[in-house]
Amino acid sequence: MIETETDDTLVIEGVHIVPDGGQPAIPKGRIVVQGDLISRVEPVGEAPAPTAERVFDGTGLIALPGLVNVHTHAILTMVRGVAEDMGFAPAYTPGVPQGHMVTPEEAVALARLGALEAMKFGSTLIGDTYVHQDLTVPAMADLGLRVWSSGRVHDVDFSGVSKGRWKYDTDIGRRTLDACLALHQQFHGTADGRIGVQIAAHAPDTCSTDFLKEIREARDTTGLTVTTHLSQSKIEVARIQERDGMSPPELLDSLGLLSDQLIAAHCIHLGETDINRIGNAGVHVAHIPKGNATGGTIAPTRKLTEAGANLCLCTDNMHADMIEVMRWALAMGRVQTETVEDGWDPGEMLTMATRNGARAMGLQDQLGALEPGRKADIVLVDAAQPHFTPLLDALGAITHVGHGRDVKHVIINGEVVVENHRALRVDEEMVMQEAQAAAEALWQRARDEVS
Repeated sequence: MIETETDDTLVIEGVHIVPDGGQPAIPKGRIVVQGDLISRVEPVGEAPAPTAERVFDGTGLIALPGLVNVHTHAILTMVRGVAEDMGFAPAYTPGVPQGHMVTPEEAVALARLGALEAMKFGSTLIGDTYVHQDLTVPAMADLGLRVWSSGRVHDVDFSGVSKGRWKYDTDIGRRTLDACLALHQQFHGTADGRIGVQIAAHAPDTCSTDFLKEIREARDTTGLTVTTHLSQSKIEVARIQERDGMSPPELLDSLGLLSDQLIAAHCIHLGETDINRIGNAGVHVAHIPKGNATGGTIAPTRKLTEAGANLCLCTDNMHADMIEVMRWALAMGRVQTETVEDGWDPGEMLTMATRNGARAMGLQDQLGALEPGRKADIVLVDAAQPHFTPLLDALGAITHVGHGRDVKHVIINGEVVVENHRALRVDEEMVMQEAQAAAEALWQRARDEVS
């Protein structure tokens, strides 16, 4: 890092720029940031470098747009390394920590850990839902991250689900929806615009049909995007078929919820009619290739994109490496067609992780590319490593051999929030210690409950 004397301008000089998934790379380029916006993206030598407060030496670095992780649950770091081997929905299983068990203090500790990991791995925006969001949202945003969030909105009594008791309660529904709307009133647009709020309708089977109608009315009144889990399990599909006589996408369509105001996570168990229904509605599909594959499933992503869905990428639970997710999305798509072809390549994966995610969040004019006038959300990857050598195609190398831990610096809203692999706004060791203690306490209480 070279310091110079001046105002609020930041320059990244001599960096290998990947502007987005479709534009040509600039092997030796310059990015100029003024305030919270990108003002110039150009080859070095095309114009004189401006005087700047800070100049990054971009030698050996690859610049990417900030990654947009549209669907995650930061608190569920509490079950990582265990839940992955338990099949579908371990949080519904006796002996496993569940959302209603989490105290406010534990929620903050675990959410900060998940947010820290995501940010250090190159996500500049996360779409996060779970519990105690009135506390976790500002705590995560304090790290410098963009956080689009909601508490989970449902009217099922989750305390009975793990015991096989599915009971819908209007009081629970009213409380969770009111909490979401209050979150919107309190936080939306705050933290220099880095906080946003959505309505996280948990899933069709955890929301009664009448409650889903209330959610649609709230969406229409507020204009907020709805995010949900959709067709994520055979259990959900069977339950909705029994309860409503239709598939989950068909149910949401009948209620007016299947639209371009919906982010639908998973979308695994779909028939051809539902794939076309989702595509025709312009739904934003939050694709979780690694998480799905870990559970032995795969979403029909090729058919969904062909039908017109906006495919975005996300990590969901347990880990936060969006670069790894790009690799899994590429591979899982190729498995479906048994071929390597144009249009399903590293460029398209980056588009899903950036522009498409920004579009799902309603931020398509602000985020998703390294272009003048967009917000200065920039990820700098350390390519001066053996696994990036020889560097022949930067985006291809990142997609096929890169990892989130290769991210060296992160800039969000024009602020350097990660430098030399270290978050600048937080004591990382303390975050890890507090999260470890929270997870241990939760696991002990969960075991005690069934003993």
